[in-house]
Amino acid sequence: MTTPALQPFGPEIWLADGPEADVVGFRYPTRMAVIRLDTGGLLIWSPVAISEALRAEVDELGAVRGLIAPNSLHHLFLDEWRRAYPDARLFAAPGLSGRRTDLVIDAELGDQPPAEWASSLDQVAVRGNRITTEVVFFHRRSGTVLFTDLIQQFPPGWFRGWRALIARLDLMTEPEPTVPRKFRAAFTDRRAARAALQRILEWPAVRVVMAHGAPVERDGRAFIARAFRWLGG
Repeated sequence: MTTPALQPFGPEIWLADGPEADVVGFRYPTRMAVIRLDTGGLLIWSPVAISEALRAEVDELGAVRGLIAPNSLHHLFLDEWRRAYPDARLFAAPGLSGRRTDLVIDAELGDQPPAEWASSLDQVAVRGNRITTEVVFFHRRSGTVLFTDLIQQFPPGWFRGWRALIARLDLMTEPEPTVPRKFRAAFTDRRAARAALQRILEWPAVRVVMAHGAPVERDGRAFIARAFRWLGG
C-alpha cells in the first residue's frame, strides 16, 4: 500500500516531506504544509518538489489559492507550483523579489495577515537578520507555529566528515531543535528580533513545525522560548 504524501498534523493542516535539496554542499530535507482556510481554499507553505501523487492529494483537499515563500531561501520549487496552479497567488517574504527577479510575486508578506487568511492564520516577520527575513505563521485551528529556517535540528549521522563538524559547531545537531549559530550571529537588530519573538510567544502554541527538523507536538510555546533563550529579554 502506497504511503500518502500528505500526513495530517492537526485540524485542517497537513505536512508533506519532499526530496532533499543541496545547499552549498549540505543536504537539507524539505517539508511543506498545506492549510485549508476557513473559506475552503488551500495555502501551500514552503512548497517542496511537486509530484503527480502529491498534486492529486492536494487537489482532493480543495482549490489552491495561495503559495507562500516564508523566507528568501525557500524558493526552489515555486516555478513548478505556479505552473501547476496558475490562479494561485504567490506571497513572498521580504527579500525574495530581489533574488528571484524571474518570479511574479503577487504580494510581499509582513507583520499582518492578508485578508485571504486573516481568520485562519496570524503571522509576524522576524526582521533584523542579515541572512534572511523569515515570516513565522500561527495556524489557529491546530495551534501550530510554522518556522522555516530559524529553528533547525538534524538527526545524528545526517552529516559526515567535515560537514558533521560544521553542523555541530552551528548547533544544527543539538539534542533539541534550536536556532543555528549562524542565524544568531546574523541578527544585527536584536530589538526587532525580540519584538517579533514577543508576538510569537503570545500565541497559544501547542505544536511547532520546522522545515528542517522533527515537528514538536506539545508544549510549543515553552519549546519556542527555550529555542530563543539566547536572545535575552
